[in-house]
Amino acid sequence: MKYSGQVLYSLSGVAVLFSALSCSGKKEKSATPYNIVYIMTDDHTAQMMSCYDTRYMNTPNLDRIAADGVRFTNSFVANSLSGPSRACMITGKHSHANGFTDNTTCAFDSSQQTMPKLLRKAGYQTALVGKWHLESLPSGFDYWEILPGQGDYYNPDFIRMNNDTVQRRGYVTNLITDIGINWLENERDETKPFAIFLHHKAVHRDWLPEIKNLSLYEDKIFPLPDNFFDDYNGRLAAAAQEMSIAEDMDIIYDLKMLAVGKESRLKSVYEQIIGRMTPEERKAWDHFYDPIIQDFYSRKLSGKELAEWKFQRYMRDYMKVVKSLDDNVGRILDYLDKKGLLENTLIVYTSDQGFYMGEHGWFDKRFMYEESMRTPLIMRLPKDFDKKGDISQLVQNIDYAPTFLDLAGVPVPEDMQGISLLPLLKGENPKNWRKSLYYHFYEYPAEHAVKRHYGVRTDKYKLIHFYNDIDAWELYDLEKDPTEMHNVFDDPEYGKVVDFMNRELVRLQKQYNDTFALSLNKFMME
Repeated sequence: MKYSGQVLYSLSGVAVLFSALSCSGKKEKSATPYNIVYIMTDDHTAQMMSCYDTRYMNTPNLDRIAADGVRFTNSFVANSLSGPSRACMITGKHSHANGFTDNTTCAFDSSQQTMPKLLRKAGYQTALVGKWHLESLPSGFDYWEILPGQGDYYNPDFIRMNNDTVQRRGYVTNLITDIGINWLENERDETKPFAIFLHHKAVHRDWLPEIKNLSLYEDKIFPLPDNFFDDYNGRLAAAAQEMSIAEDMDIIYDLKMLAVGKESRLKSVYEQIIGRMTPEERKAWDHFYDPIIQDFYSRKLSGKELAEWKFQRYMRDYMKVVKSLDDNVGRILDYLDKKGLLENTLIVYTSDQGFYMGEHGWFDKRFMYEESMRTPLIMRLPKDFDKKGDISQLVQNIDYAPTFLDLAGVPVPEDMQGISLLPLLKGENPKNWRKSLYYHFYEYPAEHAVKRHYGVRTDKYKLIHFYNDIDAWELYDLEKDPTEMHNVFDDPEYGKVVDFMNRELVRLQKQYNDTFALSLNKFMME
């Protein structure tokens, strides 16, 4: 195989082919089926993309996709956790229906129906590169190379289709792109439409930047979110979490403050991670971090000062990892342009969920609150599609599978629970579009101690039920309280809203056949 530069084998991003359906009934169908390039990152939140939010950083290549296509302003996930989110995406089903509810208890049943399998059966050539994270080997792909588990940032291992594992030298974001471009250039059958899935490890914890970007953003000072020092009044589950920047962000593992005689819970894991560096990389790493480490321990910070210091380092590290990601999105766009593929290819960029950048004092995801349930979704559309700008309808990651199948001219199976986004991509405004979204999170007890919960979100309100070792209900008025600081479930003024939202919750639980959650709803109404 030929690779540009030093390439690590990784799960190739599946390029999904879209069928020759026109954006408007007034136009002729494209004579050639559409290709799909699906780029998904891990934990990349909309706050850290300048096409969504200009407060923090510039992402010019991601912005190219949005500027040339569409930006979904109400895009959400069904279960804000890496593996379950991926299972929802490829099956078009909620977690209870596809069987992969959390990262700790099971492997994904790869024998079940998935969107890549159906595309392949219909004549598409499918590929997957990068993070799989479903505890079983991929199926339904003509080509794949994946990271074991979470994968590593530096000189990572890749599992290949013959089930051997190889280590490749380089930075993981660059390597995944290298492998994907190599497949597009040298490995695919050019007589077939393609669907390639590029699944990046970035921007996952613990935010290890490309060596050349170590010094970036060091002069930036970030404003604290208004609710950084949230006291979680009236929100029992929020108070019980273990994802606080102040209390739970590991000073060595997360913030790289490794020094002789200093200990932390995750120190040994961090030492293994940076142990993958070459001597040259480690020298550059130590040259950059040693002065910061010395300064940090000499200051003996505590309390709010320590929390604010941790926040600043977290934000800088996160941005450095996004910088490499954005650069590599640019590489893909430039390659497709050079090869004349842009006009006949749908390019999708999204993440497996959102992430907290200090809101409520947190990092990580899991909760049904806005920053983690919401996920970025931008698309560059093929030439036959006129739609540009924002799409405001409520969409969810269970919608991707039926959308890709619909565009490819493949019948969408009746048991898929998502909705094809094709009408929205055509510029239509369906009157019967969904008015609410269903969410269910299962992974507890586990890392970060986020209680199990399910709920419903409309354009104005959100109702959540935390269950298992807790029985707590929360209601938020998203128009008056967009940062979800005030639980108004017990407020008499919202009695009719509670009634309406619970009826909608029950309706969705019945529609999606989540019988377990339905059985827990003591306010269930006939």
